[in-house]
Amino acid sequence: MNTPPPPETDTPRDLVGIGIGPSNLSLAALAHPLAELDAVFYEQRPRFDWHPGLLIDGARVQVPFLADLVTLADPTSPWSFLNYLRTHHRLYPFYVAERFHIQRAEYDTYCRWVADHLPGLHFRHQVDAVRWNPERDVFEVDYTQLDTEGEAEALGRTHTRNVVLGIGTEPHVPDPLRPLVDAPGVPVLHAGDYLTHRDTLLAAGHVTVVGSGQSGAEIFLDLLRHRPAGRERLHWIGRTEAFAPMEYSKLGLEHFTPDYTRYFHALTEPVRDRLVGAQWQLHKGIDAATLAAIHDELYHRTLDGGWPDAVLTPGVQVRTAGRIASTRIELHLEHTQQNTRSRLTTDAVVLATGHRERPLDRILAGLDPYLRRDSAGRPRIDPQFRLVLDPSITATGCHLYVQNAERHTHGVGAPDLGLAAWRSATVLNTLTGKDNYPLPTRTAFTTFGLEQRQPQIPPARRPHTLTPLRDGI
Repeated sequence: MNTPPPPETDTPRDLVGIGIGPSNLSLAALAHPLAELDAVFYEQRPRFDWHPGLLIDGARVQVPFLADLVTLADPTSPWSFLNYLRTHHRLYPFYVAERFHIQRAEYDTYCRWVADHLPGLHFRHQVDAVRWNPERDVFEVDYTQLDTEGEAEALGRTHTRNVVLGIGTEPHVPDPLRPLVDAPGVPVLHAGDYLTHRDTLLAAGHVTVVGSGQSGAEIFLDLLRHRPAGRERLHWIGRTEAFAPMEYSKLGLEHFTPDYTRYFHALTEPVRDRLVGAQWQLHKGIDAATLAAIHDELYHRTLDGGWPDAVLTPGVQVRTAGRIASTRIELHLEHTQQNTRSRLTTDAVVLATGHRERPLDRILAGLDPYLRRDSAGRPRIDPQFRLVLDPSITATGCHLYVQNAERHTHGVGAPDLGLAAWRSATVLNTLTGKDNYPLPTRTAFTTFGLEQRQPQIPPARRPHTLTPLRDGI
C-alpha cells in the first residue's frame, strides 16, 4: 500500500527498512505481529514486483512453496502462501494439482497480495542517504517522496535505532556489450526486460541468447517453442563448460540451510572467496526439467528427418561486439577450450547474464567512516547479518542489518528464498533481544567441518525499550 509519509516526531523508530523485495517483505510480514515494534519500510518503485520481465508462462520458482515469506520461521503466520491460497478459495485446487514448485508468476502475485495488505510499507519513497547522528545516537534516513510520474514531490527524514538494507540486485551487463545496450536501434537487452520485448524478438530474423544459467535456458526454450520449425534461427551460447544441471541432490541442498550458513561464516576470508566461485553449480546451473524440456522440443523438431536451425554452444565468451550498419550486430566470440575465435552476425541479443548485488556505497556514503571492511574493501557482516560498525555506534545498541548482500560472508544461500524467513527471524530476534521466533539449532544431516559450532545467540537484552506503535502505521 502506498501510504503517505509517516508523521515526523522526535521519537526514533525501532527499525527502518530500505527496499521492499522478497527479503524485506519477509521481514515486514514477520514484524507485523510484534505490536511493540515500530517499523516502516521504504521502496522507490510504485508497487511490489519481482523480476516482471522473467515471469515467462510456465516458469517455476526453483524452491518449494514452503520457501515463502514466513513459513519456515512461522507456519501459523497469516502471510503464508497457504493462507494466500485459502483467502482466494484456491486451496483445494492447489491440493489436487500436487505442485511442490509453484509458477514464478504465482509467487509474484502472492508477494503482491502481502505487500498490498501489510501496513507500514511506503512505495514511491526513494531513500537518498543514511547517516549517523552522534548527538542523538540514532540513524538519520533521508528520503524523497515520488509522484505518479516518478518525480520528486516531497522530502522527508526519519530517525531510527536500526536500519535494514534490502535493496536487492541489479542486472549485470558484460563490458563488451554495454555500449550496445545503451544505444538505440537493434535490440540488445537484458533478460530482465525479456517479456517487454518478446514480440520484437519473436519477429527478429536471428536471435542470440548469451548466458548458460536458468534465465538463459527459459528464454531459449520460450523462443524455440514460438518460432517455426526448421526456421528457428537461434543461437544459445554461454561461458560455462556445459549447459549444466543445477545441483539438486538432497544433501547438496543442505548448502542452503542455516547450518551451512553458520559454517561458511566461520571460515577465513580467502577460503570463503574460493568457495563462492567454486560452488556455481549450486545456484547458477539449470533446472533439470528445463533442460529436458529443451531437449524434448529439439527432438520433436527432428521427426520429419531434418534438424532445427538452432545452435547451442557452451564454453564461449563474447570478446567484443559492434553494429553492422544500423540493423545487425556482430559478436566476436572465443571458445576457451579450443582457443579459437569466430564471428556471429545476429539481429537481436538477449543477455541472460544474471544479476549482481546492488552496491551499498552510494546509500551508505555518509556512514563510510564508521564501516569496517575486509581485505577486498567489502563490508564486514557479523553472523546476525549486522554490518560491523565503529564501536561508537554499536555501543549504543543501534545496528545496520543487510539482506541478500552478504554472499561474501554467508555463502551461496544469501539470495536463496528458502533462507529468507530464517534470516528475517534472526534479525528480529537479535533486534528485540527476544526469542520471538524460536529457531532450530540443527537443520542439516551433514556436519560441515570437524568442529561442530553452536549457533551464536545474541544477548537477550537491549539498551533501548521499544516505542509504542504509532496510529495508522
